[in-house]
Amino acid sequence: MHDLSGKVAFVTGAGSAGEGWGNGKATAVLLARQGANVYGVDISAEALASTSAIMEQEGHSNWAARACNMMVSTAVKAAVDDCLARFGRIDILVNNVGGSAPGDPVTMTEEVWDTQLDLNLKTTFLGCKHVLPVMEQQFEAEGKGGAIVNVSSIGYMSFQVGGRVNAAYAASKAGVVAFSRSTAIAYVRKGIRVNTVIPGVMHTPLVEHRLVSQLGSSDAAALVAKRNASVPIGRMGDAWDVANAVLFLASDEARYITATQLVVDGGMTAARPGA
Repeated sequence: MHDLSGKVAFVTGAGSAGEGWGNGKATAVLLARQGANVYGVDISAEALASTSAIMEQEGHSNWAARACNMMVSTAVKAAVDDCLARFGRIDILVNNVGGSAPGDPVTMTEEVWDTQLDLNLKTTFLGCKHVLPVMEQQFEAEGKGGAIVNVSSIGYMSFQVGGRVNAAYAASKAGVVAFSRSTAIAYVRKGIRVNTVIPGVMHTPLVEHRLVSQLGSSDAAALVAKRNASVPIGRMGDAWDVANAVLFLASDEARYITATQLVVDGGMTAARPGA
């Protein structure tokens, strides 16, 4: 099941904000474990080094990494070109870059608004912009295009988890869903599937490294307990829940699935009908 042998995966945000498993880090390692050649990029070379160390420990020689700012088109193209030079193709693209900043339309500065849209939406656009032609050429040459999985968030449904208002984050993550659906239909006859994973409240290193300070809390354990209690299933998910969803949508077992969303949220959206 989910055998990715011979396939090449380009994973963005493949590092982690701190010790532990972020979504991109877990996804990169899981795809490698399933046999894929994995090319990981992250804006932080230090974050990538942690992923590289795990790949080396597990004996994944089918791994390459490059520091890359996914908000810069020339940098993205250079990374895609380097991946092609190393592995010769790209079968899977995982657009995982993102992050939230609190604020409503009045309190949020224009600079924060612009940065949020670039970080959460433009990165997905640029990943697709430079990888789609590669997949299209593969389809024309051999009848095999590829699979793209973009990562959004239940935050696009205006969930104000913990009382935070994230107007730009919600708008940008809603944009990821709409962009994915539109792109999927545009390329549906070209052998390319495009889907979206929508995580809910997850326990990744970002909780301790970013959310604690954003919410003005000094008690990480209390924040974790509060977030666990907010989920119907009784706990937050983790990076492996996201990674397994990505793996399924990227695999041949999902060959008839495109232009759809896979919600990974422990029942949170179902518990808030109309949200």
